[in-house]
Amino acid sequence: MTMVDIQRTPPTPRPDRAREHGRREGVSAADEARGLFGRLADRLTRTTDQDEAEELREDAKRVGATPICDLPNRERARVCGSVRSVTLRPRADVPAVVVEIYDGSKTLNLVWLGRREIAGIHAGVQLRATGRVSYYRGIPTIFNPFYEIVPTGG
Repeated sequence: MTMVDIQRTPPTPRPDRAREHGRREGVSAADEARGLFGRLADRLTRTTDQDEAEELREDAKRVGATPICDLPNRERARVCGSVRSVTLRPRADVPAVVVEIYDGSKTLNLVWLGRREIAGIHAGVQLRATGRVSYYRGIPTIFNPFYEIVPTGG
């Protein structure tokens, strides 16, 4: 008796099943099956915080900013977000204004050394900032960034 080696042939690629069944690209069958009712249920059960975070992420994407959660260390980046807090770190030698911004994915600190205040920047303002990112105590931080106050439609 002799043994015969059986070789498996690789599977042949199939055409995209989404196109076969008339579905949109990138939409799974489960999402398609949920339809309008499922999307409506998602929208009604989301919190306002989730809605605001989604809106901030879309705004940042629209202006070409990098999401804060994806910022690499020691690289220049452009970020866009809403100011959550403004604090003054009083030091005897060098004062510093620290602004925390949120883009819907994570927070980032903008630090201006040698400043006691910055006119126009307060909680709720939309900012665009550019600078070199460093992680200070685990928090993404940009020191002395270039910034622009983004006007809100209203």
